[in-house]
Amino acid sequence: MDMKNREAGREARTAPIAPAIDVFEDEEGIVLRADLPGVTKESLEVRVDGETLTIAGQVSLGEAKTLGSVYAEVRVADYRRELVLSRDLDSSRIDAAIKDGVLQVRVPKLEQARPRRVPVRVE
Repeated sequence: MDMKNREAGREARTAPIAPAIDVFEDEEGIVLRADLPGVTKESLEVRVDGETLTIAGQVSLGEAKTLGSVYAEVRVADYRRELVLSRDLDSSRIDAAIKDGVLQVRVPKLEQARPRRVPVRVE
Protein backbone atom coordinates (compact mmCIF):
# COMPACT_ATOMS: atom_id res chain seq x y z
CA MET A 1 0.00 0.00 0.00
CA ASP A 2 1.45 3.38 -0.94
CA MET A 3 1.38 6.49 1.25
CA LYS A 4 -1.54 8.04 -0.67
CA ASN A 5 -3.79 5.05 0.03
CA ARG A 6 -2.78 4.95 3.71
CA GLU A 7 -3.64 8.64 4.12
CA ALA A 8 -7.01 8.19 2.37
CA GLY A 9 -7.79 5.20 4.58
CA ARG A 10 -7.01 7.18 7.74
CA GLU A 11 -9.26 10.05 6.71
CA ALA A 12 -12.19 7.67 6.16
CA ARG A 13 -11.86 6.34 9.75
CA THR A 14 -11.41 9.68 11.50
CA ALA A 15 -14.13 10.31 14.10
CA PRO A 16 -15.88 13.69 14.06
CA ILE A 17 -14.52 16.41 16.34
CA ALA A 18 -16.87 17.87 18.95
CA PRO A 19 -16.50 21.64 18.58
CA ALA A 20 -16.05 23.78 21.68
CA ILE A 21 -19.32 25.53 22.54
CA ASP A 22 -20.11 28.46 24.83
CA VAL A 23 -23.72 28.95 25.98
CA PHE A 24 -25.14 32.25 27.21
CA GLU A 25 -28.63 32.84 28.57
CA ASP A 26 -30.66 36.02 28.88
CA GLU A 27 -34.36 36.81 29.39
CA GLU A 28 -35.09 36.26 25.69
CA GLY A 29 -33.40 32.87 25.22
CA ILE A 30 -29.99 31.28 24.79
CA VAL A 31 -27.08 31.91 22.44
CA LEU A 32 -24.66 29.13 21.54
CA ARG A 33 -21.28 29.93 20.01
CA ALA A 34 -19.40 27.04 18.42
CA ASP A 35 -15.81 27.19 17.17
CA LEU A 36 -15.73 25.69 13.66
CA PRO A 37 -12.48 26.92 12.08
CA GLY A 38 -12.34 26.30 8.34
CA VAL A 39 -16.06 25.47 7.99
CA THR A 40 -17.96 27.44 5.34
CA LYS A 41 -21.68 28.11 5.13
CA GLU A 42 -21.91 25.58 2.27
CA SER A 43 -20.39 22.76 4.34
CA LEU A 44 -22.36 23.53 7.51
CA GLU A 45 -25.59 21.92 8.68
CA VAL A 46 -27.65 23.09 11.65
CA ARG A 47 -30.65 20.84 12.23
CA VAL A 48 -33.36 20.39 14.86
CA ASP A 49 -35.08 17.05 15.36
CA GLY A 50 -37.50 17.13 18.27
CA GLU A 51 -35.46 18.45 21.20
CA THR A 52 -32.08 17.66 19.62
CA LEU A 53 -30.01 20.40 17.98
CA THR A 54 -27.33 19.00 15.67
CA ILE A 55 -24.38 21.04 14.41
CA ALA A 56 -22.30 19.38 11.69
CA GLY A 57 -19.69 20.76 9.31
CA GLN A 58 -16.68 19.81 7.27
CA VAL A 59 -13.48 21.79 6.85
CA SER A 60 -12.74 22.72 3.27
CA LEU A 61 -9.05 23.22 2.61
CA GLY A 62 -9.75 24.53 -0.89
CA GLU A 63 -7.70 21.92 -2.72
CA ALA A 64 -8.60 21.00 -6.28
CA LYS A 65 -10.70 17.84 -6.67
CA THR A 66 -8.39 16.53 -9.40
CA LEU A 67 -5.29 16.66 -7.20
CA GLY A 68 -4.46 13.89 -4.78
CA SER A 69 -2.14 14.43 -1.83
CA VAL A 70 1.02 12.40 -1.61
CA TYR A 71 1.49 13.35 2.01
CA ALA A 72 -0.68 15.54 4.23
CA GLU A 73 -0.30 16.43 7.90
CA VAL A 74 -3.48 18.49 7.88
CA ARG A 75 -6.53 16.26 7.85
CA VAL A 76 -9.95 17.26 6.62
CA ALA A 77 -11.90 17.61 9.84
CA ASP A 78 -15.52 16.74 10.36
CA TYR A 79 -17.25 18.54 13.22
CA ARG A 80 -20.37 17.19 14.87
CA ARG A 81 -22.13 18.05 18.11
CA GLU A 82 -25.61 17.19 19.35
CA LEU A 83 -27.30 19.09 22.16
CA VAL A 84 -30.61 18.45 23.89
CA LEU A 85 -32.68 21.64 24.09
CA SER A 86 -34.85 22.54 27.05
CA ARG A 87 -38.61 22.32 26.56
CA ASP A 88 -38.72 26.02 27.54
CA LEU A 89 -37.04 26.92 24.23
CA ASP A 90 -38.84 27.60 20.94
CA SER A 91 -37.01 25.38 18.43
CA SER A 92 -39.22 26.62 15.58
CA ARG A 93 -37.61 30.09 15.73
CA ILE A 94 -33.91 29.22 15.80
CA ASP A 95 -31.57 31.65 14.03
CA ALA A 96 -28.02 30.74 12.99
CA ALA A 97 -25.12 32.70 11.45
CA ILE A 98 -21.44 31.92 10.86
CA LYS A 99 -18.62 34.45 10.71
CA ASP A 100 -14.86 33.87 10.81
CA GLY A 101 -15.28 30.22 11.83
CA VAL A 102 -17.62 30.96 14.75
CA LEU A 103 -21.20 29.73 14.50
CA GLN A 104 -23.76 31.65 16.54
CA VAL A 105 -27.13 30.01 17.17
CA ARG A 106 -29.91 31.93 18.93
CA VAL A 107 -32.76 29.90 20.42
CA PRO A 108 -35.56 32.04 21.90
CA LYS A 109 -37.53 31.02 24.97
CA LEU A 110 -41.21 30.20 24.68
CA GLU A 111 -43.39 33.09 25.79
CA GLN A 112 -44.58 31.28 28.93
CA ALA A 113 -40.97 30.53 29.95
CA ARG A 114 -39.85 34.18 29.84
CA PRO A 115 -39.64 36.10 33.09
CA ARG A 116 -42.45 38.55 33.60
CA ARG A 117 -43.36 41.13 36.17
CA VAL A 118 -46.28 40.26 38.43
CA PRO A 119 -48.50 43.20 39.34
CA VAL A 120 -49.17 43.68 43.04
CA ARG A 121 -52.58 44.85 44.25
CA VAL A 122 -53.22 47.06 47.22
CA GLU A 123 -56.02 45.79 49.45
